Amino acid sequence: MKRVDIRNLSITFGTGPAAARVLPDVSFSVEAGECFGLVGESGSGKSTVLRCISMLTDIWSGKVTIGGTNVRDLAPLARSREIQMVFQDPYGSLHPRQSVRTVLSEPLKIHKLGDREARMSKAITDVGLPLSFLDRFPHQLSGGQRQRVAIARALILEPTVLLLDEPTSALDVSVQAEILNLLQKLREDRGFTYVMVSHDLAVVDHMCARFAVMQHGEVTEILPREAISGNGATHPYARELIAASLAYERAL
Repeated sequence: MKRVDIRNLSITFGTGPAAARVLPDVSFSVEAGECFGLVGESGSGKSTVLRCISMLTDIWSGKVTIGGTNVRDLAPLARSREIQMVFQDPYGSLHPRQSVRTVLSEPLKIHKLGDREARMSKAITDVGLPLSFLDRFPHQLSGGQRQRVAIARALILEPTVLLLDEPTSALDVSVQAEILNLLQKLREDRGFTYVMVSHDLAVVDHMCARFAVMQHGEVTEILPREAISGNGATHPYARELIAASLAYERAL
């Protein structure tokens, strides 16, 4: 378990009068072993925050630490052992011409880890898939099965922090609960720290102890899970967002 701290995270594109500040000044902390949510409308900067934490985007200023260590001070291989990301689209995140075995073995080769067969077997069974799936290709898998493979790929290096970018939004409703329950069980069993982006407050309510509401790249308010059911937000945008979600749930 490791704590995640984000302080004064900012990204600016361009210079002079035309400069656009995408993330003005984002700060929050995630306790070790916690699942912390990021919610807000499309374009509010949620996924950009994840890309900064993982260093997929490195043009930001500010400070991001994992267990007290600045992510910029970690070598790329060491950083990928600490932080892994599960992307939104299980159809786009797996190479269509690579078998599941290749997908899982590649990071083991890069990191020169032994016992590859045992590690792959454990990873695939830990996400609820049979060993026979190691020899399947993405087109032979359903959306939920593909996302399980993507989760297995993230697990195989045994990271401490998982970044989840709307991991169920591209899946059928019937499959979403299965993946969320899997992620919850993995966190409880292995002590992962999660930072989870979602537009669905019902998902946040199910998974996260706390969440931050983002608007125009800024964190407007950080709230506990309990604030959803009673709309305990104080910021006008956060109250509006939660009210809209509650109204939608009542209309179903």
